[in-house]
Amino acid sequence: MRVQKAWVGSVAADIVSRLVADGLVVANVVKEELVREVRDVMMDELMAEDRINEEVRELLKSYEPEIEKGRMDYKKLFDMTKHRLIRERNIII
Repeated sequence: MRVQKAWVGSVAADIVSRLVADGLVVANVVKEELVREVRDVMMDELMAEDRINEEVRELLKSYEPEIEKGRMDYKKLFDMTKHRLIRERNIII
């Protein structure tokens, strides 16, 4: 399940609160700073697929003439390229 970006802040706050309350994390910084760091990490992970998609779009620009002529299927080429990049970089989406 993909978390909506608007929810990331409250999810990060909930994660930090539960970890601290359960004694699994001892915060050496102010709680808000810890929440900010967790939120930033979560956003970075959520943006991984967006970055891959943009990179695939850039890579496929060189094939535009072939795609426009109907010799290549853009969707199929996009998916194949995306999966190849994900596999090569060991990215979990």
